[in-house]
Amino acid sequence: MKILSIDTASNVCGVSILEENKLICNLDLNTGRTHSENLMPMIIEAFTNTNLSIKDIDLIVCDIGPGSFTGIRIGVATAKAFQDSLGIPCIGVSSLESLAYNEKENLSNDDCICSVIDCKNNNCYYAVYKFINNNFQEIVAPKADSVENLKKAEFEYKNITFVGDGANIYHQELSSAFPKSTFSSNCILNSYQLGLCGLNKFKTKQSDNILPLYLKKPQAQRQLEENLLKKHN
Repeated sequence: MKILSIDTASNVCGVSILEENKLICNLDLNTGRTHSENLMPMIIEAFTNTNLSIKDIDLIVCDIGPGSFTGIRIGVATAKAFQDSLGIPCIGVSSLESLAYNEKENLSNDDCICSVIDCKNNNCYYAVYKFINNNFQEIVAPKADSVENLKKAEFEYKNITFVGDGANIYHQELSSAFPKSTFSSNCILNSYQLGLCGLNKFKTKQSDNILPLYLKKPQAQRQLEENLLKKHN
């Protein structure tokens, strides 16, 4: 099975092609959030480098967020376009679960991992997964919250690893709140790990939902609502 994996949820635009769990091409471009300009050329380049075409792809995996609102829409729209025009199966993967796969090879059975993505102003997206029989079981569903509230969370797990850019940014606060925790050195969203996660979900017949996962309103909408509230007051 050949897989096209698309990750546009962060500043890095990532495209990978996998043959089952084997990586055969990986392209990452960090030029800020210009994914609308870069994604399709990167997909074409990946096909050129592998002598493949979209017709050789058996599954498309797409990052559904949380993350950049615009980036997520670009990735999801691209995946849906391929699905609608060519009938290729698509599956959506949360950025948070994808990050957990960064540490998969370093976890033992019953270990837990908390994925944390920074969303500015001491706020974050996070979720907790338990590693059971070589798969991840969701313990705490993806949510948006303050770092202060995350620090107060009662994680009753012996071994917990933090991963994600939020884990790096708030390392001091989290390590003080969870003194027995460990921190991943691989905290970047990765289209290869995203593809592995999507492949597992596809094989275990998990949800094929590729709708964007928005855990909070976009900044522009929040600002508009604040301005309207001030105006009425």
